[in-house]
Formats: sequence, structure tokens, C-alpha cells
Amino acid sequence: MRYFIELSYNGSAYHGWQIQPDAISVQEVLEKALSTLLRTPISIMGAGRTDTGVHAKQMFAHFDFEATLNDPNFVFKLNSFLPKDVAVQAIFQVKDDVHARFHAISRTYLYRVSLQKDVFNNESAYYVKHSLDVDKMKAAAKILFEYNDFQCFSKSKTEVKTFLCTIMKADWQLVENELQFTIKADRFLRNMVRAIVGTIINIGLGKIPVDQLHHIIKSKNRSEAGFSVPAHGLYLINVEYPQDIII
Repeated sequence: MRYFIELSYNGSAYHGWQIQPDAISVQEVLEKALSTLLRTPISIMGAGRTDTGVHAKQMFAHFDFEATLNDPNFVFKLNSFLPKDVAVQAIFQVKDDVHARFHAISRTYLYRVSLQKDVFNNESAYYVKHSLDVDKMKAAAKILFEYNDFQCFSKSKTEVKTFLCTIMKADWQLVENELQFTIKADRFLRNMVRAIVGTIINIGLGKIPVDQLHHIIKSKNRSEAGFSVPAHGLYLINVEYPQDIII
């Protein structure tokens, strides 16, 4: 039987989602906890591969297990095996052919930019010291909808077959002392969100004209785009699936 896990994690202590040979990952600690609780080796597949230091407010993963999980306290027990920075919200059965990664319709990321120095916020948002032109940043975000090839925002060494992504949402909102960028797409390239945010911050700082973003995207060249913002301000906040996957 195939099961989905809904979880969240603070990525500060982890080298991303995916298992690494010489570094701790979220996938590793979750597999270890499940294997211990179910008393059999469990392998899980995540909805995506967040990078080192990136957080997830909502992540999904699937695993196969031969028996029915009908213990109402299973999620509570699983959380007791997990470290304090990883939490499971739900486990539910899905159709046998449903895949956490390939059946996802969309993913939504949030990037938090702090506009003032805050000692309680410096590990959860990226602090920008200089003033930003928010109107220019919002105008730049709208340009993203005109394109679907985002090779210029992808890591140079990557083994993807296509750089095509359909962006469904991209906007900036001022929330108290933060600028928050929300972006939703059917798929994302490695480092894509952090490179987009870094490029738009440069536009907000006046280092790049808004219209220059057209040239950057058309160039398909990572060196034309702006810097990659730090991982600690990035959150995967939603993964969407078809309604009919649940049994």
C-alpha cells in the first residue's frame, strides 16, 4: 500500500531534503524514524529536493508498506522519533500509482526579506540594509509571466531535460517589516527561486533597470542574472495534487 506523509521542517541543520553520502538530510532522518517505528526498512520519495538550509512549511513524501496503518496515534508516535526541527502533520493512503514528485500539480515558495535588523529574525529572513524600490520589484515580477524558459536562473551544472516552467503566481507583498515574495509554478529548476529573488532585489536597489530583465531571461545565461539570495529566507509553503489521489 502507498502512503503520503505531510510534513514540515526547519532546514537550518540539514544539507537539503535528499540523502547525502557524508551529510545529514531531512529524507535520512525521516526514513530512519519510519524504519524504526515500522520495524522494516522504509524508503521515501519526496515531492521535491530543497537545497541546504531551505525550509518547508508543507512538504509531501510517499512510501510503501505492506500493512494497513490504522493506529490513530501513529503520527504522534512518529513525531516522537523525529528531531525537534522535523514534524509530521498527517499520513494517509493514496492510490498505488501516485507519486509524490511526478503527480504534483504545482509548488509554491515564499522568500522573506527583512527590511530592518532584527536579532530574532536573522536566521529566518534575509536582511537587506539598503532601501528597495518595491514598485520596480513588483513590475519585474510581472515580467516573469511573459516567459517559460528560465535557464538563466538555473544552476549551470544540472541534469534537467528542459528549462521550461509555467509560473502561475509571482508577487511581492509588504508584511510589517518584511518584503515577502511568493511564487507558484508547475515545476522549479535548481536554485531558480533564489536567483530570481536576487535579480529582482538588484532591480529594487537600482543596480539593474526593470526592462533589463527581458534581456536576462532571453540570454539563457546564469551569469547575466543577479546573485543567489541565502537559503535561510526560502520556504516551500505548498504542494498541490489532484483531488482524486486519496483512497
